[in-house]
Amino acid sequence: QLQLVESGGGLVQPGGSLRLSCAASRFTLNYYTIGWFRQAPGKEREGVSCISSSGGSTNYAESVKGRFTISRDNAKNMVYLQMNSLKPEDTGVYYCAAVRLPYCPGYDEKRFASWGQGTQVTVSS
Repeated sequence: QLQLVESGGGLVQPGGSLRLSCAASRFTLNYYTIGWFRQAPGKEREGVSCISSSGGSTNYAESVKGRFTISRDNAKNMVYLQMNSLKPEDTGVYYCAAVRLPYCPGYDEKRFASWGQGTQVTVSS
């Protein structure tokens, strides 16, 4: 099974930036669409962004549009989430997840078979 490991989380002030990374192992990412999800304290996990297996199509939740950018480097088996203009409401544990499809199927978690362990993002002054 595809293994995913997130990194790049941390504490940042409002208005700051972070870049999250999702590293894949055991299988090539070429055939997998990748989604980023997050879970804030006391809230359900929600979809943030998604990128198709080729990288040709991306999707963003309304709350992060214009601030977050998802990208991938299949040669390196990596997916990234660049987060700019961070707000306190962006605080949470961020997860990357994979589905063996060439397109983003929405943010139904049941469709994503492989998940990372998560990385904490805290936006606070």
